Amino acid sequence: MANSFYISTRRGWWLTNRIFQKAVTTKIFSKMKKKIFIAAAVLFSSPLLAQPDSTKNLDEVVVTATKFPIKQSLTGKVVTVINREQLERNSGKSLTEVLNTHAGLIINGSSNILGTNQDVYLRGAAAGKTLIMLDGIPVYDASGISGAFDLNLINADQVERVEILKGSQSTLYGSDAIAGVINIICKKGGSKKINANANLAAGSYNTYKGSVGLNGTIKNTNYNIQYTKLYSKGFSAAHDQTGNGNFDKDGMDENVFRANISQKINTKLSLRLNSQFSNYKTDADAGPFRDDVDYYVKSKNSLVGLGADYSIGKTALHFNYNYNTTNRFYLDDSTTKNNFSYYSEGNYTGKSHFAELYSNIAITKNIDVLVGADYRNQLTDQEYFSVSAFGPYASPTLNDDSTKVNQFGAFASLVVKNVNGFNVELGGRYNNFNKYGDMFTFSFNPSYVFKSNIKIFGNISTGFKAPSLYQVYSEYRIPAGELSPEKSMSIEGGVQYRTKKLNLRAVYFSRNLKDNIVFVNTNTAPYGYYANADKQKDKGLEFEASVDFGKVQLNANYTNLDGKIETKTGTKDTAFFNLYRRPRQTINLNVGIDLCKNWNMNFGVQSISKRYEGQYNAAPVEMPAYFVWNLYSTYIISKNIKAFVDLKNITDEKYSEVNGYNSRRFNFMAGINLNF
Repeated sequence: MANSFYISTRRGWWLTNRIFQKAVTTKIFSKMKKKIFIAAAVLFSSPLLAQPDSTKNLDEVVVTATKFPIKQSLTGKVVTVINREQLERNSGKSLTEVLNTHAGLIINGSSNILGTNQDVYLRGAAAGKTLIMLDGIPVYDASGISGAFDLNLINADQVERVEILKGSQSTLYGSDAIAGVINIICKKGGSKKINANANLAAGSYNTYKGSVGLNGTIKNTNYNIQYTKLYSKGFSAAHDQTGNGNFDKDGMDENVFRANISQKINTKLSLRLNSQFSNYKTDADAGPFRDDVDYYVKSKNSLVGLGADYSIGKTALHFNYNYNTTNRFYLDDSTTKNNFSYYSEGNYTGKSHFAELYSNIAITKNIDVLVGADYRNQLTDQEYFSVSAFGPYASPTLNDDSTKVNQFGAFASLVVKNVNGFNVELGGRYNNFNKYGDMFTFSFNPSYVFKSNIKIFGNISTGFKAPSLYQVYSEYRIPAGELSPEKSMSIEGGVQYRTKKLNLRAVYFSRNLKDNIVFVNTNTAPYGYYANADKQKDKGLEFEASVDFGKVQLNANYTNLDGKIETKTGTKDTAFFNLYRRPRQTINLNVGIDLCKNWNMNFGVQSISKRYEGQYNAAPVEMPAYFVWNLYSTYIISKNIKAFVDLKNITDEKYSEVNGYNSRRFNFMAGINLNF
């Protein structure tokens, strides 16, 4: 299903969910608004409070908020941390399944077949507007329409922790960080000379996963090597409406290898080298409710990076370089010829170079200064061929010798910490493109901590997303002139209350986006083009809570989301709700119980409200609300061996994340974790 949203015609392909029609009434939304307050009341009056997160500890150290280590109590940014302990309590799940349970995050496709599209919607922002980073380095797929990195290529077994930084972060991290940043921090070497680990699991849909690794520290050398294999026969990606279509199963076969090494040269200088090589093959179907037995997708990704850290007194200088290449190959050989497209073949390669140099300087114990610059170069090769009812078609070929974009950015921030409980960060970035001109962004993040356990915080920041190479260079490029980057203004504010046993956080956010890039239909070939046209306005509320009773831990989060697009239809301005596939209300509840010294049980439920699915040249379809109940249990057999069982959708709820496609019914994974 990785490309099941694409259609083939005589003029090529594009995403079918790109063009939607207004079909939502004010009456429906007014009823839904009443439910918001009911849901919020239930959430905070219930003893069932979702996955444990960073609200648990204001003094937890994070790095993504400022690009250098800082306690959460000293930053006004909204950060959620998924630590290694939480990941180990979810050993049967993919990384996107874990992310999908946190406030403000919807990963569309996380419960579909393995290998399907994983669209990240953070605080309602569209796919590609949340920056994915590996160990603090931005990663992309320069060949994709949105440029978003494929999270299928990262396995949770190789992840140490995840930091989710919400709100516009373009000042520190540049393009694509309009909604926020997800920084995936991979495992590093352990304290012993050699540590060995292995994870083995099996479950529903003939799914098998195995992971082995070695890590350690030998004198001044720290190393980690990890390999993961994932295989599943799966189930039909497309939903069989009649029940007798005999749709075939769509499976996945994936390999992920990661290695990193760091060398401490002396007390001042250390060097780092990291690499990751991922590939998977997955089956796909022809489209919503349509089977295809001859359709598959292959995806390969290579990441190689190096870095250096140099310290001089209270000043640290950091250098990073990363090369990232992704290749996606699509082949649909429909020998039965019962689909519109009889044959199609697409080959898309994206390459990215990223380099940065920055320094954090401790001026005093209360003042830090960050200054830096980065450079990004993106290139792509693309070709597509199909044979349909209209005959053969070949899209214009894109070559990386001419299909490329360069970006240069310089940034700085001033961080004032704990001046009688007051903290503030003020930052700015200048960005220059060889195609789009100049951009400037800023951020202002004040916070105040009083009585040592109450934090009030705010954030005003601007952001941007550069057009993708496909939008700029494909046959659907704008006929005259150049596309401009999408620009955002974000405001958020909230309060966090923490005691030893109780944690509460409430946040309001608002994001206005202008120069939104849309696809405009035309009546002549190529029948459409990308243009800056609309304005997007999103807003919402997030509530997070956790209570620790010792042997019982209760956690919850609730997200309310609203958004509209303002567009011109002829001479008339119109505005309508357009957050398709994104629920207005999401609730996650989790109860963890320590049954005895070695045995832990977690009960969880996720509530997703009604959504709307956009249709090509038709009114949106309303998708019904649903509940998913899960049960997870671990048992420590010995200090080196732990067993787990993960039961998902235990009530066998029938639902769809994407209209016309299947999501997992009742399923399970069980296995063991070995550490020596």
